[in-house]
Amino acid sequence: MGYKITAENFDSLLKNLSKEYKIYAPKRFPKQGRYSDTDIVRYDRVYSADEIVHDEKSDYAAKEALSPITETVLYFTDADYRESKVVDDRPMLVFARACDIHSIKRYDDIFLKNGGFEDSYYKRMREKTKFILMECPSKGWDTCFCASMGTGSADEYAFGVKFNGEEVLVETKDSEFNSYFAGNEEMDFLVTPVLENERVVRIPEINDKETQIAVKSLEMWKEFDKRCLMCGSCTVSCSTCTCFTTYDMNYTSDSNAGERRRINASCHVDGYTDMAGNHSFRKTGGERMRFKVMHKIHDHKKRFKEHHMCVGCGRCDDKCPVFISFSTTVNRLAAEVDKLNGGNE
Repeated sequence: MGYKITAENFDSLLKNLSKEYKIYAPKRFPKQGRYSDTDIVRYDRVYSADEIVHDEKSDYAAKEALSPITETVLYFTDADYRESKVVDDRPMLVFARACDIHSIKRYDDIFLKNGGFEDSYYKRMREKTKFILMECPSKGWDTCFCASMGTGSADEYAFGVKFNGEEVLVETKDSEFNSYFAGNEEMDFLVTPVLENERVVRIPEINDKETQIAVKSLEMWKEFDKRCLMCGSCTVSCSTCTCFTTYDMNYTSDSNAGERRRINASCHVDGYTDMAGNHSFRKTGGERMRFKVMHKIHDHKKRFKEHHMCVGCGRCDDKCPVFISFSTTVNRLAAEVDKLNGGNE
């Protein structure tokens, strides 16, 4: 079943939902973009329909609603500590593209299924989260390659929406929300998946240890030693990067009371792999680029079996200040692997 809802009625619907749910969506922040006089679109709490940016791809991913850039995990004093609590414990509704819904499955792999350990801070947010699927343009945006990654459609959502001028078309899936749509015009509507992008990416088949070792020493990685700034912009904007670090913050310099925070980290930034004795596993831009690419299109699927880590959102290409293209790099790697496997040069 579906509904056609006027913009005014949809706004009222969201305000009614806000009484029971915390609602997150892509939201515009004026003059906070990378360049002067540019805006940024990222996820934040919304209270009305006109706050939702539905006609652009957000600069940052939906993961920020569940896993904030910085969060306090515990408070400590000289003799004791206690875990942080969620102040507003209501369930969440998150407006998300299909690729972003898939990206949360990758987060589930890392935080709930990795080595038999469940991250309680992530789990408490995940269990209370439902998604509202936002329909994309028919071919996505120019840097998208979700069709190549199999993430152009999604199944795990409460209801789907298409913003259509002064109307909003709604596909209902979860009967829990039926009462909110009552009284609006009924119609047949299904969110249209993205089946084709302008950009096509071919994932390399790396099926044996010998090929994996050979990939590690390919000359193509050395090109990034000069190009990559190692700024971390690609990983910060990535839908599926999960790395973080922790630090303790004392409230005053002469006391042992404070809080432990975890903050997003990046494998591209200096210090990420530093160890005692001034040793670092990956020092150059090429080494860090290789690690990221392999993690996204090989390592994750090898470990968890079901899917690659990359969901094809293209945000890394959008955010790179020196125009390094992840999708082009993957296609180059696929060609190099073909050569290693005896294919045409």
